[in-house]
Amino acid sequence: MSKVKAYGAQASDANLEALNIERREITADDVKIEIDYCGVCHSDIHQVRNDWKNSKYPVVPGHEIIGRVTQVGKNVSNFKEGDLVGVGCMVDSCQECDSCKEDLEQFCENGATLTYNSKDEHLGGHTFGGYAEQIVVDKEFVLKVPENIDAKAAAPLLCAGITTYSPLRHWNVKKGDKVGVIGLGGLGHMGVKFAHAIGAHVVMITTSPSKSEDAKKLGADEVLISKNEEDMKKQAGSFDFLLNTVPVGHDMNPYIALLKRDATMVLVGAIEPLDPVHGGGLIGGRKRIAGSVIGGIKETQEMLDFCGEHNIVSDIEMIDMQNINEAFDRVVKSDVKYRFVIDMKSLKN
Repeated sequence: MSKVKAYGAQASDANLEALNIERREITADDVKIEIDYCGVCHSDIHQVRNDWKNSKYPVVPGHEIIGRVTQVGKNVSNFKEGDLVGVGCMVDSCQECDSCKEDLEQFCENGATLTYNSKDEHLGGHTFGGYAEQIVVDKEFVLKVPENIDAKAAAPLLCAGITTYSPLRHWNVKKGDKVGVIGLGGLGHMGVKFAHAIGAHVVMITTSPSKSEDAKKLGADEVLISKNEEDMKKQAGSFDFLLNTVPVGHDMNPYIALLKRDATMVLVGAIEPLDPVHGGGLIGGRKRIAGSVIGGIKETQEMLDFCGEHNIVSDIEMIDMQNINEAFDRVVKSDVKYRFVIDMKSLKN
């Protein structure tokens, strides 16, 4: 084992602070990565503050990891020292269940090992994430990052990116489809970029008229203000697909009315109770509400390759590790466009 510098929280009401954690020595199937950048996801805040009542302390968050390979095990042939790589929300799974065999490790029937706050099968205790100098990961859960994209702005692709790319692919969104992206934040801005790159007609659906200019810069063809009942009625029944990134419980009925017959709205943001849905809105058009999380490793690699082809990255604000507690507060206030990324070199200061 080796000790590395990290940042973590010792309790739900504690700030993140400098601490040391242990990483395992590499096995024959492992890749050792020096972390250059780590994105800040709202999930990090939920885990640190125990909002989901399952946190294990100390919590060292971070599952949007970009870095360079520094060492590989003897069985590793697809990565070498110096490669630019990424690690997302998972670092292991059973690899044997039906979901894993279908490249859907995020739905591992025996429970995927998450990058932090999961049972650590190697060292005991629980896993520690990317707010650290280094990480050691099984080769099957390491991703190749295209060298032509901005590495620091690629970090949020490992969570926000795949969370929005996966449903667009699974529900076969294609060129010419009318796609609505509900909510312009860390997830929503990536949804707009991906749908635009696919060739869809993209409508940003937001409660805030002030976000219209940004939405169009990101690739939206038009903006629909959901509080404007007249404009919502004009667009009723016209959408092939809706990507709902709203992170809190809300009234979905007005959005259901926007869907065409047989169309789907996919939730990726609200991991909490939702307002009641009127059955008539669904039954009347054979419409669907579905949910989606991240993608499997194969699909995440596909997403990164797509980003390399289309030069897609997140819009970010860089911070030093020492400013993480302020950044957490700003995320809660939606005071960032659109994701924070930590420069991990600052951890050495």
